[in-house]
Amino acid sequence: MSVAPEPIDAATVVVARDTDEDIEVLMLRRNSKIYFGGMWVFPGGRVDPSDREDEKQVSVCDGGNGRGFRAAAVREAREEAGVDLGDTELHHFAHWLPPAVRPKRFSTQFFLALAPADLDVAIDHGEITEHHWMTPANALRLRAAGEIEIVTPTFCTLNWLEQFRTVSDASAAVQNPECFHTHIKQVDGSDPGMVAFYSGDVSYDSLDLAAPGPRRRCYMLQSAWWWEEHDGNESNLSH
Repeated sequence: MSVAPEPIDAATVVVARDTDEDIEVLMLRRNSKIYFGGMWVFPGGRVDPSDREDEKQVSVCDGGNGRGFRAAAVREAREEAGVDLGDTELHHFAHWLPPAVRPKRFSTQFFLALAPADLDVAIDHGEITEHHWMTPANALRLRAAGEIEIVTPTFCTLNWLEQFRTVSDASAAVQNPECFHTHIKQVDGSDPGMVAFYSGDVSYDSLDLAAPGPRRRCYMLQSAWWWEEHDGNESNLSH
């Protein structure tokens, strides 16, 4: 029996700003030659040993050491995009952990930060090759059209942010970090893909797509991606 790889601690920060119409978030495209190559992501990366020297801790879903994540988020934003968040409040809103079947897993804490005024983004042109400010709705539209590639945590974060009019509204909605520790099911047939289940879903352990009850899952099928969450009452279904 193979042993699941030990997760690598990491941090990601969603740098967001208000516009006359909607929130915009800073999206970065990763170099095609590195892990998650070609994907559009938020600034982030693994927690370095030096980050652990920061005494500020965050609450983590797995009971682990919450030290170093905030420092890593600030450092990665500076290194990848030239964004200084040293004096900016970071709102810790999620903890993502991929399924144990993945050969490489990042246990990632997600933060939300208001972009500093007069920000001049400066990507490193190494790990990061492009950057764009996008509204969540536009980023999701580009993914659906096949114009950009994103991973599941990015998709679900954009889906969550789409409901807010301002960054302060989104920040105010953050209480404790949401836990997204993934169980995954492969879907075959005429519309292949994957479905990711999260704690609170009736099928989190069974992976039964048809079981009646509460839903907290992400569909990633050939035809479309969507988030589904409700308490078992279909009238509360959210796409």
